[in-house]
Amino acid sequence: MTNDPNTAPRAPLAFVTGATGLLGNNLVRALIGDGWRVRALVRSVDKARRQFAGLDVEIVRGDMLDVPGFAASLVGVDAVFHTAAYFRDSYKGGSHWDALFAANVEGTRHLLEHAWTAGVRRFVHAGSVAVLFGPRGAVIDETMLRDERDADDYYRSKILSDCVVLAFLEAHPDFRAVIVLPGWMHGPGDIGPTAGGQTVIDVATRRLPGIPPGSFSLVDARDVARAMILADAKGRRGERYLAAGRHMTMAELVPLIARATGVAPPRRHIPVWLLHVLAVGYEAYARATGRPVLLSWAMARTVAHEDERSRYDPAKSARELGLHFRPVEETLRDAVAWFRAEGLVP
Repeated sequence: MTNDPNTAPRAPLAFVTGATGLLGNNLVRALIGDGWRVRALVRSVDKARRQFAGLDVEIVRGDMLDVPGFAASLVGVDAVFHTAAYFRDSYKGGSHWDALFAANVEGTRHLLEHAWTAGVRRFVHAGSVAVLFGPRGAVIDETMLRDERDADDYYRSKILSDCVVLAFLEAHPDFRAVIVLPGWMHGPGDIGPTAGGQTVIDVATRRLPGIPPGSFSLVDARDVARAMILADAKGRRGERYLAAGRHMTMAELVPLIARATGVAPPRRHIPVWLLHVLAVGYEAYARATGRPVLLSWAMARTVAHEDERSRYDPAKSARELGLHFRPVEETLRDAVAWFRAEGLVP
């Protein structure tokens, strides 16, 4: 036995897209904790340096709209973890299909092609529960796929990006890809913040005027990161695995956030019809002023359409990956602590 560093086994190298996002940064941390070397794709180097201060991360500046611009950084990579996606702006009013298709569909296609050319043979794709659909109240599993005709533009882009991954597998039999389907993510490190993080901030600062309608499946971003690592290690080629967490309504979530932040929750409940009225008004105001819309028609429609369609069956992920989820209360407590440390929550 020798201690010569030149003969020591090389730590595997991961390439993480969307590395400063909520999922991406938690994935980077989890990979480093597991002994991986990490090459992180980011659009803002300054943001990445702030996010990863004190961590040994190789930062690569690039954008999913220009995969050739960073393709050289894929050489020597053992596995690509693809978390980048165009999402938030698609719910800020107006039409965003061209941007969604370019980033989520064509970007994924180009990433696969350039990863293949660089010699990468393992790929874990962060999809979305948006690709699944079932009757209200039903328990939904990975086989219950959504018809593209029953999808808003964002959902459609995620359906098509999954199709790109599966088509690539058909054409490249020695390539291995696995798809992880996250629910609505919360947790620490939400530098964006995401819609989930903004909800926490709005409750904590008493800016939420009432409790919105709707249900969802809440999951800790750290658990989704673990799901992606497990999918690389144990997942079957071409399979989807749910990382959706716990079914909740906003009426259940908001009081939990209020408790975690130490404030009183709003008492008023906003009915679905009022959500649509507000969305129309916000979009008109946004068009007149040029300011970002606070609540879009697309978001109001999605909330109404997906209500009580967020009960997901974790059995396959538990059985094949060994995936388990932490309590929602722990997720919210850690998210609030992170926001407080960042000065975003009093």
